[in-house]
Amino acid sequence: MNAMNTLRTAVRGPVLLPGDPGFDTAHRPWNLAVEQPVAAVVEAADADDVAALVRFARAAGLSVAVQPNGHGASGSAAGTILLRTGRLQTLELDPAARRARVGAGVRSGQLQAAAAPHGLTGLPGSSPVVSVAGVALGGGLSWFGRAHGWVADAVAAFDVVDAEGRQRHVTAGSDPDLFWALRGGGGDFAVVTALELALFPAPRLFGGRVLWSGEHAGEVMDAYRRITATAPEELTVWLDLLHFPGSAPMVAVDATYLGEQDAARDLLAPLDRLAPPLSDSRRVMAVSELGGITAEPTDPGPGLSRAELLTGLDDAAAKALLAEPIAPLLSVQVRHLGGAFARPSDTPQGPLTEPYALYLFGIPADPAAAKAVAAKQRDLAGVLPVSGRKPFTFLNPAETAADAFTPAALARLRAVKHRHDPHGVFRANFPVGG
Repeated sequence: MNAMNTLRTAVRGPVLLPGDPGFDTAHRPWNLAVEQPVAAVVEAADADDVAALVRFARAAGLSVAVQPNGHGASGSAAGTILLRTGRLQTLELDPAARRARVGAGVRSGQLQAAAAPHGLTGLPGSSPVVSVAGVALGGGLSWFGRAHGWVADAVAAFDVVDAEGRQRHVTAGSDPDLFWALRGGGGDFAVVTALELALFPAPRLFGGRVLWSGEHAGEVMDAYRRITATAPEELTVWLDLLHFPGSAPMVAVDATYLGEQDAARDLLAPLDRLAPPLSDSRRVMAVSELGGITAEPTDPGPGLSRAELLTGLDDAAAKALLAEPIAPLLSVQVRHLGGAFARPSDTPQGPLTEPYALYLFGIPADPAAAKAVAAKQRDLAGVLPVSGRKPFTFLNPAETAADAFTPAALARLRAVKHRHDPHGVFRANFPVGG
């Protein structure tokens, strides 16, 4: 504890230790079902503060786990100094160059709000409250990934603090192996304090959710499969089977289209030939409004998830998905991939050739509920054509980096870890090991 007490003089940002007022809230991850018994929580004031913390941890023989807000927490941070980077709020746009410099604490919705007035967009996912840096470090599946690839593909440079506490600017030219590892290999190699990434034209955007009663799930699934079979890269469509406590089952289709409304409505016309929906929020929207499509929670809560990549969605797979009610799961989501995801990518993930991603989510309200949710997830995955590979940002605490990367990519990541952090100063949510 003496070392922890001296930590207060090593950094300028707030330091919270077990027993301090506010510690119980500060150390919790986004997923409240994940236990995170850390030795201390530090909210870095800036990049200099991050460097001071890393030097302190290295000298004390301690490890640092970095979480802007803890969306990807796995429980691996036990015993570490938990570094919160939420105060690193740099957000600089160069609209002419279509480039942004983003601090480690900047959330996806903040970048979208800054880019929208210029007719530009980042590569946001479904939630506006995740950090841009965290998503990029995990590879990143975006609404616009079919048009532009992994979020990590858009990163041009990182500002980092290395395992010796030095601040560095990392590019493909300055350190190709570290740059490669940071673009999707996680936070096991350095602390990212800011990153530079490309922005993309988005002068027109159409999107929203169409929601039906669950009795129409079969016809909605048929329409979804017809649409995704021929969808251009500008169109992204997700299918959601939903069953919230106290409500009847529902089915939804979420869509975004980078283009004109008329073209989007033509592409989505099979939905308009179905039974009248319960609601239809599709409209012309700003790229800053994307978070409203799925309306995911913006406050922490407990959850139990499982993700898979599907090699197809044929008649048998569609039938298996709809064969039984999804309860006790709250949602079963199928995301259409393909397009630019499948093209060459110099990232740890490489090209994503599976055409669909599956995300299964439930709430572990108690041990019995957690067991039932996990069993349902396992049963569904067992009857679907899964590839065995998983998106890194969708891993759950029972999984490891080996579930996301090929053996060759994992071996290269481990070599980068050994070269840049041989003493284990950094501990990622999903360490690469080795």
